[in-house]
Amino acid sequence: MNTVIKTIRTFAGAAVSAALVVSAPAALVAPVQAQAPGDLAQAVAALRGISTMQADFEQIDRAGKRVKGVMTLKRPGRIRFQYEKGVPFLIVSDGKALTFVDYQVRQVQRWPIGNSPLGALLDPKRDVMKYGKLQPVRNPAIVSVEVRDKAHPEYGVITLVFVRKASAPGGLELTSWAARDSQNTLTQVNLSNQRYGLAVPDSTFRFNDPRPANRR
Repeated sequence: MNTVIKTIRTFAGAAVSAALVVSAPAALVAPVQAQAPGDLAQAVAALRGISTMQADFEQIDRAGKRVKGVMTLKRPGRIRFQYEKGVPFLIVSDGKALTFVDYQVRQVQRWPIGNSPLGALLDPKRDVMKYGKLQPVRNPAIVSVEVRDKAHPEYGVITLVFVRKASAPGGLELTSWAARDSQNTLTQVNLSNQRYGLAVPDSTFRFNDPRPANRR
């Protein structure tokens, strides 16, 4: 667990969009099949169809170490990554800024949500239809969309991976994403046990600031 904590802290500044550093998903490593043009519109509809979602997430670092937690999403713009017990970090967005909190060393870092790859998921101003591009995949049950704003390379690139599921919003369920930020740091989040339409209060996206009052 100490190795995982060190890894997350090392990459927090460069990859706070997820702070989960792993290899790219297999569906992206070995693309062999093109997708139907309508899949992009369906993926956009699936994202817009999510009002609230909660899911379990798992981190796998480059050494194969695993750490888990719970992700809570409320559109537009709000997300919370609550790590499992023993991991002293929190990642949360209040709709304006993405915040990385390190309770162990009492540090807080903040970025505008539009300045990270996760802006494709969180920022209502980011037009996924305009900047999204379907990626070839191995499995026809998967829809993979790369979102990249060529006019703003500093925003990074995110590839959203969906699985076809009739009961999910828009008929597609978001199962993972792989993000590459402007410093070329690759990050990935894998989701499971997705639940939709939960009552999520806005207070979920607040945090206890560990810094001394005179340093905030």
